Amino acid sequence: MSTNLAQQLREGTTKSHSMAENVSFVKSFLGGVVDKKSYRKLVANLFFIYDAIEKEIESNKKHELVKFIYFPELHRKNSLIKDLIYYYGYDWRNQINASLATKSYVARIHEIGESRPELLVAHAYTRYMGDLSGGQILKKIAKSAMRLSDTDGTAFYDFDQISDDKSFKNIYRQSLDNIPLNDTQIRQIIGEANIAFNLNMRVFQELNSNLIKIMLMFLTSTVNNFRRKIT
Repeated sequence: MSTNLAQQLREGTTKSHSMAENVSFVKSFLGGVVDKKSYRKLVANLFFIYDAIEKEIESNKKHELVKFIYFPELHRKNSLIKDLIYYYGYDWRNQINASLATKSYVARIHEIGESRPELLVAHAYTRYMGDLSGGQILKKIAKSAMRLSDTDGTAFYDFDQISDDKSFKNIYRQSLDNIPLNDTQIRQIIGEANIAFNLNMRVFQELNSNLIKIMLMFLTSTVNNFRRKIT
């Protein structure tokens, strides 16, 4: 019997989704304003997030509920490593650190992976379906804004093992709907999906702070150069 979990998740996170899209960093990104330093920090933070999600899903892949969303073809960690090599070089592991918001996000994923694995469904849905749905648009924006080549810097958005995005999303939704959940578990998963959106927003808000700092540094440098020219 179908639970319509996919539809309930979509409807139950509408407000959180809208709030996430209105974070300044996200609005700037969608508007084509992408700072390379902030973007590579985003890639670094995503690496820690997906590393945690994929470790916990792998550890719980035989769980009676988690097994329904076990799709290794969605995994992003290896793609993110390609991007990290591009932005930081082969010594990338020694150059990146998780931000405070990212550490909180990662801690939450490990916590539920150990104590309430069924809630991993919410985190998988929030991240992977978002990546698959809007990834190609974001890829085009990033390439255009940062003047990247066709092959560099955006491997994160490439799902090489998925030939038809639309068909795969239908399969994924059907799998969500087939998870044998009771009403309480459905409410808990929807609640966790909203927590996931909030955790993502906090990561984006940190990036926005970094972007503002970079803009202020650029403005200060420009003003100082102007002053030197007129004195």
